[in-house]
Amino acid sequence: MPWLEPVTLRGEHARLEPLSHDQIEGLTDAAEDGELWKLWYTSIPKPENMKKEIDRRLGLQAAGSMLPFTVFDAAGQISGMTTYMNVDTPNRRVEIGSTWYARRVQRSAVNTQCKLLLLTHAFETLDCIAVEFRTHFFNHQSRRAIERLGAKQDGILRSHQISPNGSLRDTVVYSIIASEWPTVKAHLDYQLNEKAR
Repeated sequence: MPWLEPVTLRGEHARLEPLSHDQIEGLTDAAEDGELWKLWYTSIPKPENMKKEIDRRLGLQAAGSMLPFTVFDAAGQISGMTTYMNVDTPNRRVEIGSTWYARRVQRSAVNTQCKLLLLTHAFETLDCIAVEFRTHFFNHQSRRAIERLGAKQDGILRSHQISPNGSLRDTVVYSIIASEWPTVKAHLDYQLNEKAR
């Protein structure tokens, strides 16, 4: 039995469902909200490339290196994508990444809820020893969001990747380890309660 299997994760502010081609229209609409593909320091599919991106993620899932999700907000509207990726089954490690959200839900409770759902599943069901987050050095919004989760910076992989525009990406690596999870969980629960007020 594979270590990672498709699963639906539910919370008060968001729901994560396994990615499927049935969601292409909603995902296209979500990406168009804010023209997210124009951000040079991240990789978000253009509307016309959404099917190709879904195919790519499902192909990686079939290969056992990714488990992709579609994000739904509290109203049930498709609001973005997220994944477990760079899956390291023998060492029980995953990265949470390739995440993007429609502009209308950015800085809302959606991201906090999604991270709480994914981290809870990783540490309490999959028994992960660590969960990683990676982002572009210049993606300051993403870096702040990862730090607000309680993740600690492990380091920077310099000239780690070649970006679509040809520039070299320095990747900032963060992680949460299993012993930190109870404190991080309490912190995320507190943040969600504050946002719900």
